[in-house]
Amino acid sequence: MKPPRDALPGAPLDLVVQAPSILREDIDVLCALTETDSVEPLTRAAGDAYALRDIRAFDGGEAACAAAGYDCALVPAARALGRVRLVAMDMDSTLITIECIDEIADLQGLKPHVAAITARAMGGEIDFRASLAERVALLRGLPVTALARVYDERLRLTPGVETMLRGFRAAGAKLLLVSGGFTFFTERLRTRLGLDYTLANTLEIVDDRLTGRVIGDIVDAGAKAAALQAHAAALRGGDGLVVAIGDGANDLPMLAAADVSIAWRAKPTVRAQATHALDHAGGLDAALNLFT
Repeated sequence: MKPPRDALPGAPLDLVVQAPSILREDIDVLCALTETDSVEPLTRAAGDAYALRDIRAFDGGEAACAAAGYDCALVPAARALGRVRLVAMDMDSTLITIECIDEIADLQGLKPHVAAITARAMGGEIDFRASLAERVALLRGLPVTALARVYDERLRLTPGVETMLRGFRAAGAKLLLVSGGFTFFTERLRTRLGLDYTLANTLEIVDDRLTGRVIGDIVDAGAKAAALQAHAAALRGGDGLVVAIGDGANDLPMLAAADVSIAWRAKPTVRAQATHALDHAGGLDAALNLFT
């Protein structure tokens, strides 16, 4: 594990370890591996979390955490939560637990087919724009009431989301939901969660039925990154931090444009390129513990 890019050479680093449950003897082993005797329990999120302060070594630590089923992250001591100015989040399978388009397709009896295309797009195997157009076309003729059914009956927030948003908001950060999904869902979540900005695709509706087309330009990976950069330019200031959270390949440019990027139960290609990966933590509120 390499120090994150926001770590200054020679500056103190903490090791943050998180999971629903952590054995104290495992923390003792990690203290020996990292050559520190300073351990602090972290309480911003549900579950167990510890910060091993000012570590001096890390050989074997990442492997030990992986074997135990713990998330671990090297966190610069200077990365204060109060420096966060903007948090940009993906929606499907990040802020919420479902892929909305797959659940809409289920009402057409097409979920297996559409979900397979979604999985390939999120894994970076096929072009996102083309895949979205293909999937939306399959929804032609579906009544708009189907969207409300998905929101009311199937959409669930990822555990810990509301705690995470409260934490970042209390620290002074603005919240951006940017999605390759649909405005029908992002605008409802904006009101429900008190988000500051949203960007998503607009489904064309005629006579209360989906036409199988999207209005305007498709929000793809480039559009997500551009939205983050535009808001960041206005909000970052001198030493402010921009955070991005996502799970799929179409989040990669957005994650790369952030100062701190977090992969949430992500595809392997995303996990490998993000600053931090959360695979084992019980909820997305674990993101708060990646700041001092």
